[in-house]
Amino acid sequence: MIEKIKNIPNLQKGILLAFGAALVSGVANFVNKSGVTAVKDPFVYTTIKNLITAGLLLAVLLLFKNIKQLKALKKQDWLKLTVIGLIGGGIPFLLFFKGLSLTSAGSASFIHKTMFVWIALFALPFLKEKFHWYQYGALGILFLGNYILVGPKAWGWGAGESLILIATLFWAAEFIIAKRVLKKIHPNIVAWARMSIGLVFLLLFLFFTGRISVLAAVSVAGWGWSLLTGSILLLFVLSWYHALKRAPATLVTSVLVFASPITTLLDELFRKQQLLFNSAIGSLIIIIGIAIFSLALVSDTRKKELVVNSY
Repeated sequence: MIEKIKNIPNLQKGILLAFGAALVSGVANFVNKSGVTAVKDPFVYTTIKNLITAGLLLAVLLLFKNIKQLKALKKQDWLKLTVIGLIGGGIPFLLFFKGLSLTSAGSASFIHKTMFVWIALFALPFLKEKFHWYQYGALGILFLGNYILVGPKAWGWGAGESLILIATLFWAAEFIIAKRVLKKIHPNIVAWARMSIGLVFLLLFLFFTGRISVLAAVSVAGWGWSLLTGSILLLFVLSWYHALKRAPATLVTSVLVFASPITTLLDELFRKQQLLFNSAIGSLIIIIGIAIFSLALVSDTRKKELVVNSY
C-alpha cells in the first residue's frame, strides 16, 4: 500500500514527461525534413543524427554520475539492452526510411502513429496493463483523429507499407521490453544503450552498402542540421524513457500521438502558410482522446490513494 502512494506522483510526472516527449517529437518531425534534404541520403542522415545523440547521451551519463551504475550491469542486463538497441535504435530506422522511399508520406505517418494501438495490445498480456472500457474507447477516438489528421488520401498496400508496419512493430516491442528493463536500470542508461548499440548496427549497414565514404562528403550544412536534430533527439529519448518508467506504456504512447498535431501545425503555418480545416478537426479529436484516457487514469489513481489513506 505504501508503495502505491509513493508511485502516485510518478504517474503525474510521467504524463508531463510524455507530453514533453510529444512536443519534442512534433518539432523533430518538422525539422527532420530540412535535415534529410541537406544530407540527401536518409540512411547516412539517420546515422549521423544518432551518432550525435549517442555522444550527447554519454555526456549525460558522466554529468549525472550514471557510469558507476553502468559498470555494475550484469551480462543479462547487457543482453536486454542489446535487444533494445537492435530493435529500437537500429533495425527499425532502416526499415522505416526504406519504406518511406517506397510509399507516400501520408501512409507512412499514419502507419507509424498507430503504434499506440500495438502497445495497447502488447501491454495487456506482457505488462498486465488493464483499463476501463471508456479508456479503450478513447484509444478509438485517438485512431479516428490520427486518420483525419495524417491519413493517406488514397489507400494501397505494398512493400513500403509493409516495411513501415514492421518497423512500427519493432518499436512497439522495444517499448514493452524497455518498460520492464526500466524497473531495474536507470532511464539515462537505457536511452544511451538504445542509441549507441543501434548506432553500431547502422554503421555496419553503411559499411556493407558502401555508404561509409558518404559520411566524409556530407556538407557543413548537413552536419549542422544533424547536430540540431541530434540534440532534439537527445531531449526526446530522455523525456520518453523517464516517462515510460513512471507511467503505463499505453498511456505514454497515446500521449505521443500529440506530436502529430504539433508537426502538422508547424508545417501548415511555416511551409504551407495556411491551417486546413481537416487538420484542426483531427487535432481536436486527438486532444479529446488523450484527455479522456489520461484524466481517467489520474482519477483512478487518486481514488486508490483515498482508499489507502482511509486505513
